[in-house]
Amino acid sequence: MSLIMQETRLQLPRLLIMGLALVMLAMAGGCARDRVEEDDGPEALYADAQRALNNRQYELAIDLYRRLTTRYPFGRHAEQAQLDMAYAMHRARRPEAAITTLDRFIRTYPTHPNVDYAWYLKGLVHYDQAMGMLRRLFPGQVVDRDQESARRAFMDFQELTQRFPESRYVADARQRMVFLRNVMAEAEVVIGEYYFRRGAYIAAVNRSRYVIENFPGAPANVDALDLLKRAFDRLELDELSADTRAVLEYNFGDRLDDDADRRTGLGRLWPFN
Repeated sequence: MSLIMQETRLQLPRLLIMGLALVMLAMAGGCARDRVEEDDGPEALYADAQRALNNRQYELAIDLYRRLTTRYPFGRHAEQAQLDMAYAMHRARRPEAAITTLDRFIRTYPTHPNVDYAWYLKGLVHYDQAMGMLRRLFPGQVVDRDQESARRAFMDFQELTQRFPESRYVADARQRMVFLRNVMAEAEVVIGEYYFRRGAYIAAVNRSRYVIENFPGAPANVDALDLLKRAFDRLELDELSADTRAVLEYNFGDRLDDDADRRTGLGRLWPFN
């Protein structure tokens, strides 16, 4: 065997050992980096997420909050992170994800000190869905769309006011409930007028009665009574028409001839300043 072959055979174990050492060093470096990240702790991760949220970097905030709740699923930071993440999702226009996160928080922490805020935020998410950007730009169209989100928002705010009557969010929730009630009542009248124009007078009567029975105090009640009287006229139910007219005059006599006051859109639906 030549001297070169002997030297090569001696070098192979050394090369193998060096290669293994390099691999182990790389793995150790990776583990060290992981330990550094983990050792930052939930406080640092929460602070980073809050900083991103305050800077309106909502997607980054969502990612950081999710990372926090995954790495540190227990403790006050993880609990609060879920609420903050839901808010970031709301601001990032991800309502479905926000609602899912809030529902999970309410189920998991029903006695949490901030669970009232979870109900309030859930109502806000549904409320913004009900209104939408187009409704803000074109308030005349506020009652021309699906009312499911409005109903859900109303129920969320109602849960808040019933479960946590002393919550600081109750006052705002109640104002929004009044507005939502008015919007839903107005929507029913719009549907009733649609039926009336097409000769479906019984359907128009049913819609009018629904408004009167389920939305007391809503501005749309005067329109519902007016629609009810006209539908009775078309059905030739003179006695019912006369009774409805009497109720209308007794309760809203000063408004019957003031068409401008009855058709002011959002101005009358939101009676707060």
